[in-house]
Amino acid sequence: MSRGGFPNFGGGGNMNNLMKQAQKMQKQMQDMQQNLENKEFSAVVGGGAVTAVVSGKREIKSIKIKPEVVDPEDVEMLEDLVLTACNEALKNAEEQTASEMKKLTGGLNIPGMF
Repeated sequence: MSRGGFPNFGGGGNMNNLMKQAQKMQKQMQDMQQNLENKEFSAVVGGGAVTAVVSGKREIKSIKIKPEVVDPEDVEMLEDLVLTACNEALKNAEEQTASEMKKLTGGLNIPGMF
């Protein structure tokens, strides 16, 4: 090893820049995560019969059901609509998170991040 530090790191100056870039990216990721956690994502299914809203923290915030779709003879259909709306809203949140992460990392997949 040369006296200037690790080989291929040019004596340490580049290492400092690399650390600064890593810290900047970490701050940007934290800001992005906080912004996403404060957002709400929704999905509407059944022609507007059921609407589900989730937070960026993947918590269900609300479920709206149009009264005309409540049929005591067909509870199973309503259950399916609610389930579908919730899953779709969660999927929307996940896709938005992945999209924002891709913008920040330039497509670099960092395990454990989101």
